[in-house]
Amino acid sequence: MTGAVIAAGLGCRRGVDVAAVLAILRRAHGLAGRAPTLLAIPEFKREEAGLAAAAAALALPLRCIADADLAAAQAETHGRSERVRRATGFAAIAEAAALAALAPGARLILHRISGEGVTCALAEGLPR
Repeated sequence: MTGAVIAAGLGCRRGVDVAAVLAILRRAHGLAGRAPTLLAIPEFKREEAGLAAAAAALALPLRCIADADLAAAQAETHGRSERVRRATGFAAIAEAAALAALAPGARLILHRISGEGVTCALAEGLPR
């Protein structure tokens, strides 16, 4: 896909450490064989210092995804959590954020993985 972007959608527990975010991103890169070119997080995680620090450490743009866009992407996700849905209103955070960061037609290239309080999924597509 010419001009394709790899979006890493991220979700996390409150107060997540930057090291945990960087570790899951390294793991996602290794599993998919593709490095993210942008990080996407839900708008309600905007204040999470660990997410912002990871974007800065990797010199990647950090895109905050609005609730409406997360909701629109839910139907395209695979990894859903009832616990997360009760807490946030969304059954899928990482996969939905990755897809919503890109133009329509994006596809997941790595389903949600998790570790140390962080979830990550990768999507490939054209930039918005």
